[in-house]
Amino acid sequence: GTFGKLWQENQLVMKNVLEDEKTELKSEAEKKARIYYYSCLDKNDTVESLGSKPIVNLLDIVGGWNVTGNYSMDTWELQPALQLIHNVYSRSGLFSWAVGEDDRNSSRHVIQVDQGGLILPSRDYYLNKSKDDKVLNAYLTYMTSVGVLLGGKEADVKAQMQDVIDFEKRLANITVPAEERRDDERLYHKMTIADLQARAPLLNWTEYFSTAFSQINRTIPPTQDVVVYAPEYMGNMTQLVQEYMNTTRGKITLCNYLGWSLVHSMVSYLSEPFREASKVLRKALMGSDGSDTTWRYCVTDTNNVIGFALGAMFVREVFDGDSKPLAQNMIKEVKDAFKNNLPMLKWMDKETRELAKEKADAITDMIGFPDFITDPKKLDEKYKGLEFVENEYFENNIRVSQFLLKKNMQRLYRPSNKTEWEMTPTIVNAYYTPTKNQIVFPAGILQAPFYDPNYPKSLNFGAMGVVMGHELTHAFDDQGREYDKSGNLNQWWKNSTIQSFQSRAQCFIEQYSNYTANNENLNGKQTLGENIADNGGLKAAFHAFEEWLDRHPDEPPLPGVNLTHKQLFYVGFAQVWCSTETPEAIHLQILSDPHSPARFRVTGPVSNSEEFSREFKCRKNSAMNTRKKCEVW
Repeated sequence: GTFGKLWQENQLVMKNVLEDEKTELKSEAEKKARIYYYSCLDKNDTVESLGSKPIVNLLDIVGGWNVTGNYSMDTWELQPALQLIHNVYSRSGLFSWAVGEDDRNSSRHVIQVDQGGLILPSRDYYLNKSKDDKVLNAYLTYMTSVGVLLGGKEADVKAQMQDVIDFEKRLANITVPAEERRDDERLYHKMTIADLQARAPLLNWTEYFSTAFSQINRTIPPTQDVVVYAPEYMGNMTQLVQEYMNTTRGKITLCNYLGWSLVHSMVSYLSEPFREASKVLRKALMGSDGSDTTWRYCVTDTNNVIGFALGAMFVREVFDGDSKPLAQNMIKEVKDAFKNNLPMLKWMDKETRELAKEKADAITDMIGFPDFITDPKKLDEKYKGLEFVENEYFENNIRVSQFLLKKNMQRLYRPSNKTEWEMTPTIVNAYYTPTKNQIVFPAGILQAPFYDPNYPKSLNFGAMGVVMGHELTHAFDDQGREYDKSGNLNQWWKNSTIQSFQSRAQCFIEQYSNYTANNENLNGKQTLGENIADNGGLKAAFHAFEEWLDRHPDEPPLPGVNLTHKQLFYVGFAQVWCSTETPEAIHLQILSDPHSPARFRVTGPVSNSEEFSREFKCRKNSAMNTRKKCEVW
């Protein structure tokens, strides 16, 4: 699709700045990016000659692995194993935790604990027997191949891995589905570590967190606050693990499950046979094994690891200085259109409407890239303490994990930074953060076909303007609306207005749940927030464009197409979502993505739009001019 195509163009720019020795690197951080990239390209085949050695050594450190035989039942214990896997190597299993902004007091940070531990991308793959056998079979094949590569006997490995899958099925069963986790007010449970200990006596939690934080010379007392997003899960998971710890076979399965979590997360840093083994699962999930050329894989990997340094190189190369003020102006126009529409919304009471306007005014926008990346000193500061060695790709990845884990823990002792970026500058995307009340548009998306200073305004508003409207509307979707203008979770709406909002949102839930792709219905609950943003964003951008046209009545038509400016706006919008996907990828998307599949991101919003039908003169009750129209914003 369009997003993927632009990302490939961005990858090429990154490849050139990384590989061209004539490119002047302005900072140590940029040199680190180049070293990491070369360690990934691995021109002298170090990764191949090491084979399974790096992962075998790592498994020994975390207590061995029964699958490969080097493991003693008597010495293996859950707590030390988890502490190593989670809090030294920063890998997953059973549950997850991180330091993040406190939803109810977003100027501070807090430890957050949540469900986690499934390796497949959705719980449904474990639970819907009939349809997804194909995926579970591929998963078992992948696990077995890796176990054999590590020296296990095939039949033996397969039996033990089946036990791991059966354990994951039990975990999937107690995992709360995404669609039931949309109300942050209901998810947020602040408690002390002592409370968590009573609810989930899985581990000695004070010791668990203290060993983690000892790496930055801090201890965590039992009185420390944590926010638990899935207290029921933590209790149920504790019972499940205790049941498994009561039998030898169960204990072996737990050890294998944690060992497997570790191995699976490291497969892409190992030699070719390991990477090949994982393709069978990718093919079952995505419909293609998606083998990227090595340089594309390595560019993406480098961007994930040290993306602000790579971003500095990227924006020097391609980001046009005029793009920032132009984009800022466009955001203002779309925001004004959104605010001007508020008085038209009869379902809102006067007070809530006034507060909504204040919240819209308070939204800050960040465009292109964070300023610090243009200052070599500040950029070096960000990656200070992270060192890479050219022929040590596997170890470099462990270094990154440990570096990021410590960085994350240090946040607990600092106030939140409202101008921090969560996405690197090269990414073809944009986002809204409710706790910061902030929208971000990286340089990566501020390019054709989304945006070009030389394009007709109709196309810029239809593509980039709608993306801007979409991110703005997230501040007022079913999740964003629970956060006030300062980014704190608290109820600022009148109860009666919440009810009106919910009945209008229900219209979207039903509309999108009636759409099918490959004979499978979309999940209108899971996609509600994105659908609200898609619809509100289209409307705000269109109104902003109408305003612009009123001020520029002499805008010349686009030669060669027999379309009005307003029709072109919608064509520019639709073209952005042009894409092709395998049936497997669509199934994966329906199960796990909060966005609707691309075609419904076009047909859904335009069929709700009075203006679209007016401009294209659609017949009443035709597919794109349905009688029942959903609208929130």
